Amino acid sequence: MAFQKAFKGTVLVGGGALATVLGLSQFAQYRRKQVNLAYVEAAECFTEPVNREPPSREAQLLTLQNTPEFDILVIGGGATGSGCALDAVTRGLKTALVERDDFSSGTSSRSTKLIHGGVRYLQKAIMKLDIEQYRMVKEALHERANLLEIAPHLSAPLPIMLPIYKWWQLPYYWVGIKLYDLVAGSNCLKSSYVLSKSRALEHFPMLQKDKLVGAIVYYDGQHNDARMNLAIALTAARYGAATANYMEVVSLLKKTDPETGKDCVRGARCKDVLTGQEFDVRAKCVINATGPFTDSVRKMDDKNAAAICQPSAGVHIVMPGYYSPESMGLLDPATSDGRVIFFLPWQKMTIAGTTDTPTDITSHPIPSEEDINFILNEVRNYLSCDVEVRRGDVLAAWSGIRPLVTDPNSADTQSISRNHVVDISESGLITIAGGKWTTYRSMAEDTVNAAIKTHNLKAGPSRTVGLFLQGGKDWSPTLYIRLVQDYGLESEVAQHLAATYGDKAFEVAKMASVTGKRWPVVGVRLVSEFPYIEAEVKYGVKEYACTAVDMISRRTRLAFLNVQAAEEALPRIVELMGRELNWDDRKKEQELETARKFLYYEMGYKSRSEQLTDRSEISLLPSDIDRYKKRFHKFDADQKGFITIVDVQRVLESINVQMDENTLHEILNEVDLNKNGQVELNEFLQLMSAIQKGRVSGSRLAILMKTAEENLDRRVPIPVDRSCGGL
Repeated sequence: MAFQKAFKGTVLVGGGALATVLGLSQFAQYRRKQVNLAYVEAAECFTEPVNREPPSREAQLLTLQNTPEFDILVIGGGATGSGCALDAVTRGLKTALVERDDFSSGTSSRSTKLIHGGVRYLQKAIMKLDIEQYRMVKEALHERANLLEIAPHLSAPLPIMLPIYKWWQLPYYWVGIKLYDLVAGSNCLKSSYVLSKSRALEHFPMLQKDKLVGAIVYYDGQHNDARMNLAIALTAARYGAATANYMEVVSLLKKTDPETGKDCVRGARCKDVLTGQEFDVRAKCVINATGPFTDSVRKMDDKNAAAICQPSAGVHIVMPGYYSPESMGLLDPATSDGRVIFFLPWQKMTIAGTTDTPTDITSHPIPSEEDINFILNEVRNYLSCDVEVRRGDVLAAWSGIRPLVTDPNSADTQSISRNHVVDISESGLITIAGGKWTTYRSMAEDTVNAAIKTHNLKAGPSRTVGLFLQGGKDWSPTLYIRLVQDYGLESEVAQHLAATYGDKAFEVAKMASVTGKRWPVVGVRLVSEFPYIEAEVKYGVKEYACTAVDMISRRTRLAFLNVQAAEEALPRIVELMGRELNWDDRKKEQELETARKFLYYEMGYKSRSEQLTDRSEISLLPSDIDRYKKRFHKFDADQKGFITIVDVQRVLESINVQMDENTLHEILNEVDLNKNGQVELNEFLQLMSAIQKGRVSGSRLAILMKTAEENLDRRVPIPVDRSCGGL
């Protein structure tokens, strides 16, 4: 077994593909002024992609079936697999890619959303004089600059604060961060700087003030990971790669080499997960880019193959945006158990994570309550005591499995290198394992280089440095203004479309439904508090979305931002997808059930809902119980002992508030633990107790009842004696 460890320094190759694009030089100057970003050029000029739009999934399946032999077949549609397909097809190789689930359905959509070189890896490189870690950081910093350049709509620089609570740490961390800038060289996004205590609190007012000495701010990149992965796959499809999601590899095809007499991998037996149809896809070379499932594919090739992948679980939680500044992240470099925690603004919410613990390999990782509470406790240590960090404010949570390359006997995942490894089996199967999101492109380049050399394929050098991903070529920071002016979209929706689809946002806008209002003219939202619109569902089907889960988690990011909002949007999403994909009623019900299970288990809804159960303790003071009983009885005027929709409607009408019955049903259902259509007094007291403990927040029923009570109390009789009795 040959192991080729892929370590490279920064390489800037000449050429001028990007400079040939009309108007790009002015835009590049703008970017360099804003973030001092190095301008990365492609290896040589490109012609336009062969397809203006990616072919339909049906067309891609026909290509897979009818092509006698591909040069390269990539298994795995994550960032690395999609990157391999893009690298191969742009070298002129006949390329295919199959993914058994959806693009980015695994680790690539469950990251910390950072494009980074790895500050902590540089620290290890210096402390341990580890040249491999240093090279990995240098490579990642070059790739960071390239990714920010080729997908400007999906990525941007983000300042990250490192708070300092001991004087001796200030020079120590300052030297480390400055070395990070130095290693980046011309790829440095913006120079790091030191803040005094008062300035640090200006930028991050919710920070713990006691013993704060100051802070250091450095820059890394941030992106929309699932959309970035999809952009890579769609770009590969536009350049001619036959890409198909929901295509599972059942077995590898082998053929005896007449010269050597060895059995060589020459393709795969594939199964369409959606229809059950099976067929062979033949190729001169097969690349295994399946992340955590690396070893399962290797064992298809050789059942005795030793494991090279040790999975590690990383859990993240999402909290409301008010927990962090809109444009400043936070790094906790030394948590209570030595792990690193990031606290970052993302999509107007706040992401906190990650954990790093050994785990079993599964297609459906579930965030544990233990990991969620660990992150919350670390957040509490860094935020002011004025900010109550509540368990109920966790809006979503997810677990991603990192495919770390290691000795199978090693149990310490914290010390494992994140470097990638290219493995070539005796039968010619090429496996790419390890690495991280930021370096997906260089990993793909090394993998395709190995494939070309091993299988004597005729191809030139890699051309993906500086190659724009779908949506990035004609994007500009002011593109959203044209969407507002030309289509009558809300500014928030227009900004979202521009930041999600780049120059393809106009195609989504063209599909937008008329609202019937004076403003906005078009763009019906899926849920009121998020800028996702119904037209995105229709467009998502064009982007190979096949299930409701694809739509709520990867075409939009609703599931990752707020599980309750995602569940609320599900019926409409299923209805719209059903029209596009001709689903019958039975199929629609299946999609709803599957998506709800996904939210319940994989997106943290289960952990969230368990904070309020019919076994919850009521720990309220007697005075609180009396107060909440009085509030309850204002709704339960008939003294039945429970509240129904009719009771709530009656009170709302008395204070001139209108609310439709479906919304009221949803509000009561959140608290109706035994699901009998009624909220009993005990259930209401359990809710108020859980709210006081911080286990539940944002209960619509609790807020509605409090507001109604206050309005009822203000309705006192108007005295009429001084106006002669009102006559």
